[in-house]
Amino acid sequence: MTFPPSFSIKLLLNWPETPTIQLAHSYKERRRKAASGSWAVPGRAGAMTAYGSLCDDFGIYSHINFKLEQAWTRESVLHFCDSLRRAFPSMTDFDRKEGGEYTLEEDRELGTHKTVTLEAKRLNAGFVNPEDLDSADQFHETLWDLAPAYLNISPLDVEAFDATACFDFNYSGNHDEVVAEALGLANQFDTLLGMPGARILNYEPTILMALDEQCKLQCRLNIETRTSPFMVRTGQFGDAPISVYFTIRQYWARNPSSDFKAAYQSLRKQAADIIDAHVIPSVIRPLAQTIATRQ
Repeated sequence: MTFPPSFSIKLLLNWPETPTIQLAHSYKERRRKAASGSWAVPGRAGAMTAYGSLCDDFGIYSHINFKLEQAWTRESVLHFCDSLRRAFPSMTDFDRKEGGEYTLEEDRELGTHKTVTLEAKRLNAGFVNPEDLDSADQFHETLWDLAPAYLNISPLDVEAFDATACFDFNYSGNHDEVVAEALGLANQFDTLLGMPGARILNYEPTILMALDEQCKLQCRLNIETRTSPFMVRTGQFGDAPISVYFTIRQYWARNPSSDFKAAYQSLRKQAADIIDAHVIPSVIRPLAQTIATRQ
């Protein structure tokens, strides 16, 4: 993957873990056309149709990461969730999980759904398989417009703001093997992998980079596979997908602003440029084509 020379490429090893993202699978039929696509900004039509040809499920997520644990009150949580429900009437499934987090979401059986989760140190929003990207942006922008006032979010308490795109590929086989075939391995590993009986059990490429001189704007591309040694040994593979995540993160530092809507819009645009120019042609399309040849 070749990035523009204006990018400051520095590997950073201490990025906090991002939330585990799970998409609603089997919403679309498997379509494996080698079509071009773009994680388009509003006004560029046809993006979701192109993405639908490259992956089985697609989601757009945004997150605030807090420095301190949040003392969510019953009143603030209910008022916030009720305001979201008024804006998006189909978001009616409200729950408090065993771990203490609160969730508000649409019916997952519909295949396309919005979800919000309030955790102790994180506020997450996601839209899985949106009808179009304008709808996804409207959801995220509305949420980040409402959240600061209803949840009393202080910019002093904000560690970072994230925007994430997730591409899921259904594949019943050795995930790590297909990722290695699609993206390639360094030539230095050829003799190692050529040993009799050698099989790949884990291959999950990750790259974390700084996009500015201060290292406050960062991005991470990572691939998550879900094949276990038991599956490889027995040939009994599960239905879990291969996931490709691209996240762009802005560390808040001394930023006094509470305009998280503007932050989402800015990160979404920057992520779109990188996804369109690099992630789609270098990762998404090769992976889709490799899976297609194995079906």
